[in-house]
Amino acid sequence: MSYVNNIRMFVRVYELGSMSAAARDQRTSPAVASARISELEKHLGVRLFNRTTRSLQPTENGRIFYEGATRVLEAIVEAEAAVTDVTQNPRGTIVVAAPLGTGRRLIAPHVPAFTALYPQIDLRLRLSDRPIDVVAEGIDVAFHLGILEDSTLKVRLIADCARLLCAAPDYIARRGMPENGAALVSRRHDCLNLRYPGAKEFQWTLQTPEGLRRFEITGPFESDDGDVLTGWALEGHGIVLKPRFEVAEHLRAGRLVPVAQANPPLPVQLSSLTPHRRLKDPKVRLFTDFITPRIREAMRQAMDPAPGGEDGSG
Repeated sequence: MSYVNNIRMFVRVYELGSMSAAARDQRTSPAVASARISELEKHLGVRLFNRTTRSLQPTENGRIFYEGATRVLEAIVEAEAAVTDVTQNPRGTIVVAAPLGTGRRLIAPHVPAFTALYPQIDLRLRLSDRPIDVVAEGIDVAFHLGILEDSTLKVRLIADCARLLCAAPDYIARRGMPENGAALVSRRHDCLNLRYPGAKEFQWTLQTPEGLRRFEITGPFESDDGDVLTGWALEGHGIVLKPRFEVAEHLRAGRLVPVAQANPPLPVQLSSLTPHRRLKDPKVRLFTDFITPRIREAMRQAMDPAPGGEDGSG
């Protein structure tokens, strides 16, 4: 077995905390993963992990070796880039993560074109609305939609993203048009909640003449999949808070209409996040340079009014 592959497997086991998870990440079997770790330990003459039937924890030697191992892998990437015409013959794996709506609408449509240009790059797209740990999950590029807190990752701003509250005309006909955030609460409108395990109690922060105000909303529907919420809104089950690009086609077609326009949500930012140790990987740079202008164009189109000058605002 390749010594470099053994080191790579060790790093993924260390970061994921699981032999089976690392094996899946490296597209091999747990038996192969275990054999690579054992061979590496034999070569080094030390134990890197303490194993039991229930847990796997790095030893002190394992923690020391991890720091050096990551530098070795970074150096290999840099050395390969120095002797390879990466624009002509890039190869390897890129793991990309994004929220469901962002990934489905802004990234996935362009993946076939990227892989056609670079057929030896294996691009793995991981979509989820749950929070992710970019480093622990071995992500090369993560797309983040929201207000970004301080990050140890390299952040690249892609675009500002307008958001709005919207509902189906059928829902408005039954329940009335809420003109502002206060009406959402006082009339006990059904609000569709994006929730995932560990999420805080849900509130919508809206802009008012007095400044930002949090409205505690209620409703019988919640999901950890934003597209499920959109589907419920289209069926007339309630009001949803969405990035405009995710519902632009429904607004143009009149299937959804904006509500509570006196108190709109704050816009958020769409950014790409990259671990610093991935920055010098030319594959990552190729992908971000390829996808960023395409995302910006899709966002621009989402803000365009509908044909005939209608913007779906009613």
